[in-house]
Amino acid sequence: MTWMLIRLILSLAFVGGVLWFAARLAKKRGLGSSGGLVEVVARQRMGRASTVNVLRIGDRVLVVGATEEQVTLLAELDGDAVEATLAERAAAGPAPAADGSQRPVVAARPGGVRVGGALAGSVFDRQGWQGFVTTLRERTVRR
Repeated sequence: MTWMLIRLILSLAFVGGVLWFAARLAKKRGLGSSGGLVEVVARQRMGRASTVNVLRIGDRVLVVGATEEQVTLLAELDGDAVEATLAERAAAGPAPAADGSQRPVVAARPGGVRVGGALAGSVFDRQGWQGFVTTLRERTVRR
């Protein structure tokens, strides 16, 4: 029993040492740090496998289109105009997500709001769930 406990402690110490060494090595090589020159200002999905990204690299702001096969420079923007737009958007609407992208709003009832009914607008509203499922089907169908 004592020997098993000693083996367990030694095994845990070995694993902890390997993790500590790996963390130091990653820190020395700059892995996992987000303090680099490249910052993603905004990201918008255009389809299943394509996105448009606004990147800030140093003092330049680039609009980049990305697919599974390639990355293409679409435009270069004025940094002051981008800052003004972001400040205006933050003051006017909801804050962007943690990664900088804007989440699309999915309408629960594409046909409009049903007037009346005790469950209208609640989680138990059947028409709301049917509209939500229909919207999801339309967005996920392969064409």
